Amino acid sequence: MKSVSFRWARPIAVLAAVAVISSCGLPQVGPNKRQIYSGSVQRDGDAFIVEVNDRVSRATAVTPALGFSQAFINAGQIGSDTINAGDTLGLTIWENVDDGLLANPASNATLLEEVQVDGAGFIFVPYAGRIKASGNSPEAIRRIITERLSEQTPDPQVQVRRIAGDGATVSLIGSVGAQGVYAIERPTRTLSTMLARAGGVSITPEIAQVTVLRGGQRGKIWFEDLYEHPELDIALRGGDRILVEEDTRSFTALGATGAQQRVPFESQNLSALEGLAQVGGLNARSADPTGVFVFRNEPQEVAAQVLGRNDLQGAQRLVYVLNLTKPNGMFMARDFVIRDGDTLYVTEAPFTQWSKVISSITGPAGSLNSLSNLASSD
Repeated sequence: MKSVSFRWARPIAVLAAVAVISSCGLPQVGPNKRQIYSGSVQRDGDAFIVEVNDRVSRATAVTPALGFSQAFINAGQIGSDTINAGDTLGLTIWENVDDGLLANPASNATLLEEVQVDGAGFIFVPYAGRIKASGNSPEAIRRIITERLSEQTPDPQVQVRRIAGDGATVSLIGSVGAQGVYAIERPTRTLSTMLARAGGVSITPEIAQVTVLRGGQRGKIWFEDLYEHPELDIALRGGDRILVEEDTRSFTALGATGAQQRVPFESQNLSALEGLAQVGGLNARSADPTGVFVFRNEPQEVAAQVLGRNDLQGAQRLVYVLNLTKPNGMFMARDFVIRDGDTLYVTEAPFTQWSKVISSITGPAGSLNSLSNLASSD
C-alpha cells in the first residue's frame, strides 16, 4: 500500500505546482499580447489598438517643423563697419575758407572727439544737426554730414571713424568648437560662415539644431538643412545669439529587446525598425516578432485620421501593432515613424512563458520526488 500511495505523489505535486503558479502568476518583462488587447477600447479599455499599415504610417508621420520666419530670411547682409548705439565716433571737418563755421582762426580743421551715438542711434554735429548714425557705416555718415554742411560752407571735407565700441557682434554658445563673442566681418556675415568661424559644431551633425535669438524673435533649424537649403543661411544682425544644441527627443524601449532604456534619437526621422536597431534588435531567446507595440498619446487631429472618426475629444491613447513576421512586416516597421516620448515595447514569445512554467515546476516537483524516494526506502 505504501508504494501505491507514493506512486501518485509526483503527478499530484506537478498539478499542485501548476495551480500555485497559475494563481500567483509568473515573472515577466511586461504585459503579454493577450493582456494588451484586453485593455483596448473594443473590450471596454481606454486605449485604441491599431495595426500598422501604409495608411496609418502616412497619417502618423508627423515630424518637428523647424525653420526661420520671413523676417529672418529677408534680412539683408550688413557691413562689417556698421555703427551701433553706444559706439563713440571721432569726426574731423576741414573747411575750404579762412573763417569757417567750426574752425578757429589758426586752423581750418575741426576735431570733434568722443561723439557718442545715443540710445536712439543719433549723433549731433554743429550746423549739421541730428544725424542717424546707428545702422550706417562711417562712410554713409560722412556723406550725410558733408551734404548738410555744404549748404553753409564751401566744399567741406569730413572724416568719420569709430574710436570706441565693438561694432556689430554676435554670441555663439552651446556645442560649437569655440564659444564666444564674434564680430560680424565681411567673411562672416551669414549664419554658416559665423559657425565656421567658431569651429563648427562639436556634436553629430545629424542631430544638431541651431537656434537664432534676435530681440523677441526666435528661429530654429536642423544644422544639416543649413547647407541643403541655401535660403536658411540667413544674414546676421548685431546682438544675435546663436545656440547649437543636441536634439533632445527620445523614446523608451522595454520588453524583449536588446536593451531596456530611454533612447535618444540618432537622426532627424527615426523609424520603428531603426529604433529597434538602436537597442540591439529583438532578444533572440525571448522576443515575439508578432508583438511589437508602440504606445503613444496621439493628438486629436491625428487620432481622428487614424481611426476614421470625428467624435473624439482631446488626445487619445493609441497602441500601434507591428507584426514583423508578415510578408511586408519589415517594410511597415521601416515606414512607421517613432516620435518623441513614444514607448517601444516587444512582448515575450509564448514559448518563453512556457519555459518559465517548466522551470518553476521543476524545482518543487524535484523536491517532492526526493521526498517520495525517501519514503519508499522506509
